[in-house]
Amino acid sequence: MMSQDIDGPNQPREHRQRVLKGASIILGVNDSEISCTVRNMNSGGAELRVPFDAVLPKEFLLFISIDNATWRCEQRWRMKDRMGVRFIEPARKPSWHYG
Repeated sequence: MMSQDIDGPNQPREHRQRVLKGASIILGVNDSEISCTVRNMNSGGAELRVPFDAVLPKEFLLFISIDNATWRCEQRWRMKDRMGVRFIEPARKPSWHYG
């Protein structure tokens, strides 16, 4: 299944630094979180590896534990287990999140 929204993985953009960082997509108190991996990133966004069957909203919080950073993100494109996100703004990690 291939779905692209606004951009795709091959669209021109600012260079992204290759990384391998564990992260969590935080959906809410009731929905909890989905583990993912940040594969590359820059100041404007990132490419994530997510579970193939994960159903995700258009916007969500991304917590990158090693950086102790939380971002409000917008899903820009998705192909199988790869997803591109745009960082909308820094966010505060919810107080109920254990990470």
